[in-house]
Amino acid sequence: MSAAEDTRSNDNIQAEIALLKRQVAACTLILNNEGILGYSGHVSARLPDPNTFVIQPIDTPRSDLKPEDLITMDLDLNILSGPKGEKPPAETVLHAEILRARPDINSVAHFHHDLTNSFTLIEEGDLRPVKNHAIRWRNGIPVHPDPSHVAHKYQGEAVAKTLGECHAMQIRAHGQIVTGESVLAVLTDSVHFVENAVAQYNAQAIGTLKPLSEADMDSFDKEFKRGRHLDKLWRYYVGNLRKAGIIPQNWELG
Repeated sequence: MSAAEDTRSNDNIQAEIALLKRQVAACTLILNNEGILGYSGHVSARLPDPNTFVIQPIDTPRSDLKPEDLITMDLDLNILSGPKGEKPPAETVLHAEILRARPDINSVAHFHHDLTNSFTLIEEGDLRPVKNHAIRWRNGIPVHPDPSHVAHKYQGEAVAKTLGECHAMQIRAHGQIVTGESVLAVLTDSVHFVENAVAQYNAQAIGTLKPLSEADMDSFDKEFKRGRHLDKLWRYYVGNLRKAGIIPQNWELG
């Protein structure tokens, strides 16, 4: 590769990293605005070097996150770059160990939605796919039994083991983890994960639950275009927050 080609390649990588940082910041602002991500919780994204990712600092408000606030780390939790003196969230190891265990995952959201987590607090309280977009979790929504903060490597490894090959999980009496192939996917799936939990809660309040059958999910999946749907929701939520002045107009978000 010539020096000019190498420079172009590096420029492309840096542009991709910058885009991912803007997307993580935008996703965080959206989830905060939707009441899914509150005073704690975080979104991460894997970078072009698959052993690195970005995540927000521990004390930066989720309602005011900017791309330049993000910390770049490796999967061993070494800080590679970021604002001077800033520290990552205590549960960053949760993101690192999931990204290490699952090469197909490129973004992780961890949040603490109380109504959704209430399904971990009752006997026979399994969260089931009841809305059509919940086919994303047809292979299961496991519950991690330890409600502790995931602050150590062995805890992160245990969470990744509980997740297995699934796309989302709950931590009992604690919160949720949603994973996706992109930041756009994590935004969409986080919204639908909470929507599905609220729908199940409401349905069980008025009668006997009738979750989606395998035939129901097969029928919906046959015509579902995931990529188009991710783009649709991303444009919708970004557009709303641009109009509200929460996401700056000059953030190019792909």
